[in-house]
Amino acid sequence: MTLAYVALGSNLGDSRQQVLDAMDALAALPDTRLLQRSHLYLTPPWGVVEQPPFVNAAVALDTALSPHQLLDALLRIETAAGRIRAERNGPRMLDLDVLHVDGVQLDDERLVLPHPRMAERAFVLLPLRDIAPALEITGHGSVSMLLAKLDSAGCERLF
Repeated sequence: MTLAYVALGSNLGDSRQQVLDAMDALAALPDTRLLQRSHLYLTPPWGVVEQPPFVNAAVALDTALSPHQLLDALLRIETAAGRIRAERNGPRMLDLDVLHVDGVQLDDERLVLPHPRMAERAFVLLPLRDIAPALEITGHGSVSMLLAKLDSAGCERLF
C-alpha cells in the first residue's frame, strides 16, 4: 500500500456535489482506502478566467494501485461524471489529478509525479495543506511553505 494525494475540482453543474461524489468514488476504488478529506474551497478560475469559480478539495489515499492504474481510475470517474475535455484550463464537470505518490518520481507521456504545477497553485495547495501540511514536494519544499509564497486571495473555505 502506498500513500497518494489526489486533487479534485469542479465548476459546472452542482460543483459541491460533484466533488463529494468523486470523494465517495475514490473511497470505493479497489485496493484503496480513503484516509483523509480536505475542506472544500471556492476558488477563482485559473488559466481561462472567463468561467465560473471552482470548488476544490484534496484527498489522501492508501492504495495498492500503481500510479498509472490510479490515473486510469481517475479518468473513469471523470468520464462517469460527464467530463468532456474541450478546452485546456476551461470549465469542467470534474477534474481529478494525481498530485503526489510517496516514493515515486515519474515523467512519462501519461503522468508526471509529483504534479509539475502544483507548487504554483493555491487552489491545489490550500486543500492539500488541510491533510498534509508537512508533505515535502521534491525540489520545491513543504506544502505549507509553498502556500505561504502564493496569493490565495479570492479563495474561500466552504466547509
